Amino acid sequence: MIDIRRTLRGGGERVDINMGPLIDMVFLLLIFFVVTTSFVRETGVAVERPTAASSREVSRGNILIGVTARGEVWYEGRRVDSRSVRALVERALAENPGHGVVVVADRDSRTGLVVEVMDQCRLAGAPSVNLAARLPEAGP
Repeated sequence: MIDIRRTLRGGGERVDINMGPLIDMVFLLLIFFVVTTSFVRETGVAVERPTAASSREVSRGNILIGVTARGEVWYEGRRVDSRSVRALVERALAENPGHGVVVVADRDSRTGLVVEVMDQCRLAGAPSVNLAARLPEAGP
């Protein structure tokens, strides 16, 4: 039988909480969330994409390359030379074969530079090279 008086006076058995399993569970949850999180790679620069009524959404897992209106080429948050795009895309395709390339070009960027970047992507062996656009906003 439980002696309430002894427990209230502090003379009872000491109860300890084992923190080991709790810490193990927290680490398992942390590992689960880190593994299941999908990391989205961005171009690293904000551009004003042109509108296109025929634009459609492509699957995830693409290699993104940004082209600004000032003639800069961006890949994974850093500015790169347009001649190095081929090597960068080849390296990215070696890590993730079958991924396509999406060129995110500003609507005021030079057409020649965009074509050069797309050409470098095709020479790198990309299975598909697309140009990013946004759908036009619906009018009243």
